[in-house]
Amino acid sequence: MPDLLLELRSEEIPARMQRKAAGDLRKMLTDGLVEAGLTYEAAREYWTPRRLALDIRGLTARSKDIREEIKGPSTTAPEQAVQGFLRKAGLASIAEAHVHSDPKKGDFYVAHIAKPGRAAEEIIAELVPGIIKNFPWPKSMRWGPASANPGSLRWVRPLQSIVCTFGPETEEPVVVDFEIDGIRSGNVTYGHRFHAPGPITVRRFDDYVAKLEAAKVVLDADRRKEIILADARNVAFANGLDLVEDEGLLEEVSGLVEWPVVLMGEFEQDFLTIPAEVIRLTIRANQKCFVTQPQGAGEDLSNRFILVANIEAKDGGKEIAYGNGKVVRARLSDALYFWKTDQGDLPDLDQLVESAAKFDLDLKKPLDQRMARLDHLNVTFHAKLGTQGARVARIKRLAEELAPVVGTDRALVARAAVLAKADLQTEVVGEFPELQGAMGRKYALLQGEHSSVAAAAEEHYKPQGPSDRVPTDPVSVAVALADKLDTLTGFWAIDEKPTGSKDPFALRRAALGMVRILIENRIRLGLTSVFAKAFADFANGTGQISDLLAFFHDRLKVYLRDQGARYDLIDAVITPQSDDLLQIVRRVEALGSLLDTEDGRNLLAGTKRAANILAAEEKKKTLVAETVEPALFREDAEKKLFSAVNQAEKEAGKAIQKEDFSTAMLTLSVLREPVDSFFEGVLVNDEDQAVRANRLALLARIRAATDQVADFSKIVG
Repeated sequence: MPDLLLELRSEEIPARMQRKAAGDLRKMLTDGLVEAGLTYEAAREYWTPRRLALDIRGLTARSKDIREEIKGPSTTAPEQAVQGFLRKAGLASIAEAHVHSDPKKGDFYVAHIAKPGRAAEEIIAELVPGIIKNFPWPKSMRWGPASANPGSLRWVRPLQSIVCTFGPETEEPVVVDFEIDGIRSGNVTYGHRFHAPGPITVRRFDDYVAKLEAAKVVLDADRRKEIILADARNVAFANGLDLVEDEGLLEEVSGLVEWPVVLMGEFEQDFLTIPAEVIRLTIRANQKCFVTQPQGAGEDLSNRFILVANIEAKDGGKEIAYGNGKVVRARLSDALYFWKTDQGDLPDLDQLVESAAKFDLDLKKPLDQRMARLDHLNVTFHAKLGTQGARVARIKRLAEELAPVVGTDRALVARAAVLAKADLQTEVVGEFPELQGAMGRKYALLQGEHSSVAAAAEEHYKPQGPSDRVPTDPVSVAVALADKLDTLTGFWAIDEKPTGSKDPFALRRAALGMVRILIENRIRLGLTSVFAKAFADFANGTGQISDLLAFFHDRLKVYLRDQGARYDLIDAVITPQSDDLLQIVRRVEALGSLLDTEDGRNLLAGTKRAANILAAEEKKKTLVAETVEPALFREDAEKKLFSAVNQAEKEAGKAIQKEDFSTAMLTLSVLREPVDSFFEGVLVNDEDQAVRANRLALLARIRAATDQVADFSKIVG
């Protein structure tokens, strides 16, 4: 079967856009081909900084002929309905329709539609220009004389050529001919713009890849990544160093070069006094280079870095490495200045006295000075939620409330909360916002803070995603919970809640972070009361407690499902009032363990049967006695079940009071046999109304006993 090769070559595509763009191109074209009636065996996308390419194998040469019938209205239908049918079927007049008869419905119109198949080349030539014109680039541009015309082509960078060939392996492929904005498709591409800028005639994909490789273009991005990583490791090792690997940077750099050449640069040893994170981020952000470290040196860096060029220079890359080194040295000079400045006194200390007194800060300490300045400058957190200083005061109060809950010292927590945001006023964080928290920790240790206070400066932001670790130090836990609580209650109070897929303030992440901190640290916390304390700082906030609690229930469900818990077990134990997340988790775990046993599964079946009978009778308004009257029992099975329910309910209640949910579940499991015996030997709907009402009351007691631990009606099975 024929194969299709498509290449769209342009000026440099930003690295961050390449992978998605290639995937979009594959999906748009294959979806269009399938919709047009073609099939294919495999499709794979490729990309470099200057081209997007598709290799589609086993594409059918022609779409199938289509014959279909479109049913229309009755022959007696009004003219408006008939005209609608004609438009839908594509008929010029009703004379082109057929009349079919139905014994029940009478005569009605039917359109017999025959669509002959089309050649794949015709379909491709129609599809590709439309895809190019409507391509979903985040940003695009017009260029050249045609850019003045309305509706002229927009592309991420000027589009330069299009290759589109189609044909079976055993024959010479044909060029699928089409034109868009003066660019006509063909079978000619171009190699590396410096090493091999001349035209290259290609036939099909394998030929295309080989000729590009000979022209110094590695088409496969994953292969470019492998080349870069292997060569970088080897160059580092040859110099007695280890490469500090960085997957995100590797992905980006592979999108900057078509012919990767790995080189090594260096900078002065004096710059190694700068924290490793700052050096790494400086070199990464400004020069897209990798840092190295002496072999076995832990986190210490070396003064050598790895860069990736897009050219094989005649001097072996010496000038390229030297030029990169000059830029790196200039950037590190700035970073060193920032680092030293942050450890010195601020010039406006006399203006910070009031803010220092407010937060009990020591203006002899650099980080305290930065916190005082953060408050003094009235830096806005959010237009409706006040300043960063006001936010820190709220976080401090909440963190102090939480200190005994997590088992830590209030004074340490207060100090940590006050300093947690101070590094926002440092020069390093101003240049590299990604280092907020990490620099706070470093600066806190430099001025002699307790290790837990320093750790909280970094860890109170955690977890920042599902794969990020949660803080475990109690001081960090208290501040992290307080920080997220203030964020959530604040935005809830001003009615800036997540909607659909929009969550501009990352409130889902904040709530899930709190869920993970509480569950993974096994912390008991009544959310209702802590929400009330947090909402106290905001007008009209307390009315939002139930809504925010429901939001937490949703986040807990997401977390537990990711951990493998069954959705129905979660629903069975959560009530609208459940505000202790750890207790919910324990209930889910205990319920799951019970239902893994035969007794548990049988109890579930019996309990659901009792609940279903009871619900059906309640719906019919059948009389159900308020209490069970033993004098009305006629069968031993009734007596045994009544006795078992009394005992199980009592023992389960005691276990629940001790929050021993496993024992509570185990206690209920003994109901399995008496419930089974009851349904085998007793007719609930007895002719005697009093007996029937008494037996229904007994079923209600079963439901009440099991409802202590879970709503069994919500469990599937």
